[in-house]
Amino acid sequence: MRHAPCCRRLGALLLCAASIAAHAADLTVSAAASLTNAFKELGPVFEAQNSGTTVVFNFGASDALLAQIAKGAPADIFASADQEAMDRADAQKLLVPQTRRNFVSNTLVVITPIDSTLGLTALADLQRPEVKRITLGNAAVPFGRYSRGALEAARLWAAVEPKAVYGQNVRQSLDYVARGEVEAGFVYTTDAAVQKDKVKVAFTVATETPISYPIAAVAGSPNPDAARKFVAFVLSPSAQSIMARYGFGKP
Repeated sequence: MRHAPCCRRLGALLLCAASIAAHAADLTVSAAASLTNAFKELGPVFEAQNSGTTVVFNFGASDALLAQIAKGAPADIFASADQEAMDRADAQKLLVPQTRRNFVSNTLVVITPIDSTLGLTALADLQRPEVKRITLGNAAVPFGRYSRGALEAARLWAAVEPKAVYGQNVRQSLDYVARGEVEAGFVYTTDAAVQKDKVKVAFTVATETPISYPIAAVAGSPNPDAARKFVAFVLSPSAQSIMARYGFGKP
């Protein structure tokens, strides 16, 4: 009986150690919102190949995720929707050297609600008076930079900007169109496919910069080995096949 308190303390310590070990096995992946559906399918596949590792996703706008990481938020992997956000992560020395890889590509499209009768076919059509609200991202998110770049190249930014309804990330803009709150919106091809019962692609938008997604391990990761494995995994044939099913192209 005299040993019972000691046993209880030992048991508590063992449970605490197990909890810490389990937490340490979590792999936190901060990824662009447009990767949500594809990465949610990739997660269990990676876990099956790496027993004891649990993948925890944090999805959002690439720039917002970068700001979180820079402020010390836990992250093992950063996957961005453009090179600019990853370049800034690199400049701030937030990445593990030589782990950065381009792993998929995407395209920009303009979508409308599924029941729209506007018949938009080109960027110039966004000037039409019946197109009153257009959703896109601001300069703080990759799809906003791509959208504005395309409009500026077509000399249409001045005409479209007064109609802009800004989304904090591409999925918010997708929702604006799906709910019929705007007449049109800029999103990625892969996002349009997520709600194809509520939106339709009006036309594809040419971008001056190819839409390429980089991924890298985050410096100071508590799970550096698992982080490197995840980077290699997303480039593997099995992972690339899954990404392709969600509409992503080759890197």
